[in-house]
Amino acid sequence: MVTNKTPLPPLSIYRITAKLFTHIEKSVNSSFGSEGKTLLQKGLKSFGYKEAHDIAEQASLEGEDHVLNDYIPEDFIRETKYNDITIYSLMAKLFAQVTKAIVDVFGDEGKAAIKEGVRTFGAERGKGIAHRAAHLGKPNTIENYLSNYDMGRSDLFEFDNLFKPELIEQTFTKCPFGQQWADDNMHEYGILYCQMIDPAVAKGYNPNFEVEHDQYILKEGVCHFNFKLKENTKHD
Repeated sequence: MVTNKTPLPPLSIYRITAKLFTHIEKSVNSSFGSEGKTLLQKGLKSFGYKEAHDIAEQASLEGEDHVLNDYIPEDFIRETKYNDITIYSLMAKLFAQVTKAIVDVFGDEGKAAIKEGVRTFGAERGKGIAHRAAHLGKPNTIENYLSNYDMGRSDLFEFDNLFKPELIEQTFTKCPFGQQWADDNMHEYGILYCQMIDPAVAKGYNPNFEVEHDQYILKEGVCHFNFKLKENTKHD
């Protein structure tokens, strides 16, 4: 189908961060109830209420439905905690602090809850990518995945894509999320995001997508992926 529609704009990292927290919150509260809610509040406080408020406010302005505001007190101290830091680094820090608060108490069960939140977050984004492709009259096949991705790639990412029949080989040599977790010595928390996100996004885009993530910036110094989807395999 041919269409003259213009591509949908990418989601801002403000929206993506608020969306991520909302999915984690749902998973954590499902697993741990009120104690999980208390720990999420602790993690967000460690991250910084001022920064969380700014992210929540911008995400709301852009139309994101999220729960960040439920965890920010009205009388918080409006003091900036970080200077000269990008929104990518802020997203990484928020995830790490919230994850640390949960995992340090609940251990492997906490890790599972965090990973499930990342999985549903990724799946929602993947469905959104399929919608972006459909908006242009294109099916959710492998050749339309990266070209309709929902997050803009800033210069903070360095990567190479190698396109082969029914396969995309992708190697990241620089990632602001991984770099921030490494700088903050938050490897064990950040890796939970890395382990889940790309397979979840790909599966949300097309359930037949297979993703092999065999190297991680937080372990080997690079992230290496093989995205596999048989040619013309689409899913409604």
